[in-house]
Amino acid sequence: MFEDIIGFIRDQYPGGETIPLHAPVFPGREKAYLEECIDSTYVSSVGPFVEAFEKALADFVGSRHAVAVVNGTQALFVALKLAGVEGGCDVLTQSLTFVATANAIRYAGAQPVFIDVEEDTLGLSPRALENFLQSQAVISAGRLLNRTSGRPLAACLPMHTLGHPCRIDEISRICTEWGVPLVEDAAESLGSFYLGRHTGTFGRLGVFSFNGNKIVTTGGGGIIVTDDEALARRARHLTTTAKVPHPWEFLHDELGYNFRMPNLNAALGLAQMESLPRFLGHKRALAGRYAGFFEGTGWRFVQQPAAGMSNYWLNALLLDDEPQRDAFLRTTNEAKVMTRCLWRPMHMLDLYRHCQRGALPVTEGLYRRLVNLPSGVFL
Repeated sequence: MFEDIIGFIRDQYPGGETIPLHAPVFPGREKAYLEECIDSTYVSSVGPFVEAFEKALADFVGSRHAVAVVNGTQALFVALKLAGVEGGCDVLTQSLTFVATANAIRYAGAQPVFIDVEEDTLGLSPRALENFLQSQAVISAGRLLNRTSGRPLAACLPMHTLGHPCRIDEISRICTEWGVPLVEDAAESLGSFYLGRHTGTFGRLGVFSFNGNKIVTTGGGGIIVTDDEALARRARHLTTTAKVPHPWEFLHDELGYNFRMPNLNAALGLAQMESLPRFLGHKRALAGRYAGFFEGTGWRFVQQPAAGMSNYWLNALLLDDEPQRDAFLRTTNEAKVMTRCLWRPMHMLDLYRHCQRGALPVTEGLYRRLVNLPSGVFL
């Protein structure tokens, strides 16, 4: 059966000896915009392409404000700081995620607390979140504290895994009821919607990534979105070295960060945004072909959750067990069809083994069974 899968994938990507997991494509005005940017000499973190890219992204996702930065990890870090996360706090998140999610929490001086995910969405489980809060959250001196650690519960950071929206409406409701600020890691979900609303716009802040393997790439980059004008203004200030505007003086009023996206990267991103609807159409068509191929095989191709519309950033297949997963990965990669397993869950990494966590049976089961299939845009 593995050979049949390899043949099917090669039929979707004819002509290539090696089939990558996800590679960028540049079918639009990328070169023209880059040349325009170079000719202008504004290639660093100022220039009209940054503003144009931010507006295009904000308009697409339906957010009032967008602040472009150097990568998604730093966007998460700044978003957490804006939400009030600081040293000596806890942040509720999922163990089934790319390491940047947990790293950003640590950059802010806080500790991650790992909550289980759901098998159908691959994202944070609202039930597990509520169970944790009911058993562990306590109010003391007007602050919501973690009963076990004694630290404030400063934020909740769910992730829309592989582009599939989690049940973010339920998570938002729970966070509101408990007074926990919600920040969305929407790094992988540009073009994904839940209940007709774009991911990244349910919380106080949301974050997207534009790494080279994302649907839209700026080479490297990230963006913070919010409807809160004050938060957006502060995000721009912090990520521009906290420099106070002045005709000639270099005045900085707090510890800031040199995180703003360069104009050169934004030029690439603006052209990519113009092709995004086309990209998403092809991604969903490919997912439909995968779903049809795997129907009746006994293996589950991961499809968008109910009430959700996924961008299918990375297509995923659930196999029977870990030995079968490893055999699949070995066979396909030896055939130069790139596949991969999910990230090793954070609580299984040495640097995060010490962190508090609830029971994580779904997280561990998905890690042992799920594989990602080639998912690049075919044009």
